[in-house]
Amino acid sequence: MSSPLPAMSALHGLALPGRYGRTDGEPGVVIGERVGLGVATVACRKGQDDGLKASVREAYGVELPLTSTVTRGKDVSFIGTGPGQWLAVSETLGNETLAEDLAAKLAGLASISDQSGGRAVIGLSGPRARDVLAKGLAIDLDPRAFPPGSAATSTISHMGVQIWQLDDTQSYDIAIFRSVAPSFWRWLTSSAAEFGYQVASRNST
Repeated sequence: MSSPLPAMSALHGLALPGRYGRTDGEPGVVIGERVGLGVATVACRKGQDDGLKASVREAYGVELPLTSTVTRGKDVSFIGTGPGQWLAVSETLGNETLAEDLAAKLAGLASISDQSGGRAVIGLSGPRARDVLAKGLAIDLDPRAFPPGSAATSTISHMGVQIWQLDDTQSYDIAIFRSVAPSFWRWLTSSAAEFGYQVASRNST
């Protein structure tokens, strides 16, 4: 029996580890693609709201967010993207394994679609992360408006994104369609160059 093919980076040949842009002092931002994540969309079926919430709580130990926020469980995080819709992300249930696990545990309650091959997730952190994102994101990321656990669906440089804040530092994950990943990376690195940026390996497997 053949082994499954390893996940291929959406930014192969572009996201090369190293220091770029301004080189004096510490880098203003650290960026990197999170290769190997499991990513799936979850859509509640009609009339199954309560059952879905209970099953997610039992299976993953986390409450489904009712607004544009992120709740983080031990194995799976759920990001609210719209009424009855979520983006599920997992480091431990990598690639298509997440969608398979969700489909088995939420059978009859939600429609699941594997997005691991169709989305890229880029991590961005550092003291100038908000300054970089402000160049293209029409959302106020000040902690008073976008505290830890916040999430949003928006656009950056005309590209659709889903962004969520991970913790009380300037640390964000950004999900984009794989097809625009190279264009988004070029925008991101150009915007970060004046602050100096570090490209880090952020594999999740």
